[in-house]
Amino acid sequence: MTPGCVAVEPGQRVVVRRRLSPQEAAQARSLGQGAVWTDIIALVVSSDLQGLTVVSDAPRQAVSQTLTLAWDQVEALKPIPPRPVRRADGSWTRGDKATAGS
Repeated sequence: MTPGCVAVEPGQRVVVRRRLSPQEAAQARSLGQGAVWTDIIALVVSSDLQGLTVVSDAPRQAVSQTLTLAWDQVEALKPIPPRPVRRADGSWTRGDKATAGS
């Protein structure tokens, strides 16, 4: 089941904290980075009793990645708001809220 029994729906934007594989952990250690977890901003593709499939949705990531994670790899899962959209006038919007931008 999902960590903390968080219900997620396909298309929902989430942040997933997942455990690194032994190979990823070794590479992270060699680069002087953390070697246990990584966070992913993603859109849910599907979830079932075995795990979660997501497509990465980080703002600065040029290419999206599809990841299928078993629940024992997922340390935390949290729904987050949709990605903000920048308007032509320089302001930002998220749904029905707008904020001044620069």
